[in-house]
Amino acid sequence: MSATTRPGADEPKRLMDRSAVELAERALMTRAQAEEIIAKVRKASKADEVAVTLGSRHTTNVRFAANQLSTSGGVWNTDLVVTSSFGKRHGTASTNDLSDASIARVVGQSESLAKLSPEDPDWMPALGPQSYVPVDAYVGATATLTPADRARAAMTALEPARKAGDLKAAGFLLVNATARAIGNSRGLFGYHRSTTANYTLTVRTADGTGSGWAGAEHNDWRKIDFAKVSATAIEKARRSRNPVAIEPGRYTTILEPQAVADLVVFVTGALAARPADEGRSVFAKAGGGNRIGERIVDPRVTLISDPQDPQLLAVPFDDEGMPGKRATWLEGGTLRDLVYSRYWAQKQGKQPNTAPSSIKLVGGTTTTEEMIRSTERGVLLTRLFYLRMVDPRTLLVTGLTRDGTFLIENGKITRAIKNFRFNESPLFMLNNLEALGPAVRVAGTESGGVLVMPPLKVKSFNFTSLSDAV
Repeated sequence: MSATTRPGADEPKRLMDRSAVELAERALMTRAQAEEIIAKVRKASKADEVAVTLGSRHTTNVRFAANQLSTSGGVWNTDLVVTSSFGKRHGTASTNDLSDASIARVVGQSESLAKLSPEDPDWMPALGPQSYVPVDAYVGATATLTPADRARAAMTALEPARKAGDLKAAGFLLVNATARAIGNSRGLFGYHRSTTANYTLTVRTADGTGSGWAGAEHNDWRKIDFAKVSATAIEKARRSRNPVAIEPGRYTTILEPQAVADLVVFVTGALAARPADEGRSVFAKAGGGNRIGERIVDPRVTLISDPQDPQLLAVPFDDEGMPGKRATWLEGGTLRDLVYSRYWAQKQGKQPNTAPSSIKLVGGTTTTEEMIRSTERGVLLTRLFYLRMVDPRTLLVTGLTRDGTFLIENGKITRAIKNFRFNESPLFMLNNLEALGPAVRVAGTESGGVLVMPPLKVKSFNFTSLSDAV
């Protein structure tokens, strides 16, 4: 009888998987545990006010490269951050030791730092109790994903890459289960749990000339089509072999959702009201004030954040305890709102709001395939890389295309082309809009956060030079 059929041969694997599940179920801080820890901080505090942030996380992963599984692991951690204030002086200390002695010590450290600190002119008193919208972002099946589950997901890329013989796959599946709590000496308390599974894959051709990328993210790992993601990256790698050079310039361009997210995230970062009011932002109005109420981009563009949106499912409070609510930043191409901190809102006579931890560019109905068929000559982009701000007054950004850049001719993808460096503003791009597709959740950007973006077809995207990088 072979080892694979011998009774009990798979028992070690079952025990390992069961152990992983049990650890995951115990790993996260519960609401009751968070309340208990915050109560201990409040009891130990001698400050005028004390604020607490707690983060509990169970992170597991599988990593592979060169068509081989390389690492599989898990990390459990809980962080306690205490901020004590005496008037407008405040200090912060942190620890991941939650023993009574450690809690007392970190409270004392934060108080000592506060007494040494200068007064903060923007400091605001702590908030009292708040109401938070319910956000169901936790999926038990994701939190308890086993090492075997993660390996099976990775094999959707490894098996076809090995079989092909001329492809090399490298990828990362990262799974997070997170509990977050906030509290303070005025009775504020908030608690939120969430899970995410993030899968990204790069496939290179053996001759080094082709590279394809694909990725996906969801709170429920079962909603990720791993085989489809893997097949997409493999197809892009094959199609991108032996790219040819075309002249830099302004082209009609189709950006897949990841490439759109890579640029639109810069708009999110520019939404603060204070820089706009002080003339330091793309949303500053000539002569003073900001551009709320002005048409900024194409009227088909609407940009929102909403912790309860099923595609976003964000934390329903910020670090100060301000409730997160649905916000419309751009609507019909018009700037509708900016982010007012509590201090700046008080100074300007406005209502404070929270900065978006997630963002959604509301999509349309045109598929990427339809965009391609309608394009006489243009460029298709998979994603962007190494993005840096050039001019904050216009949100001009520079970066490189990467992992699948193609020429479109007469409604078809005809060849792979060498990568470009580009100089483009996401606001210019959204003003040159020709079509929007359905919005999907993307695998993330360098800036992080949950991003839901559609594919876009735009005119006059500015490619400035060629890059020999794959």
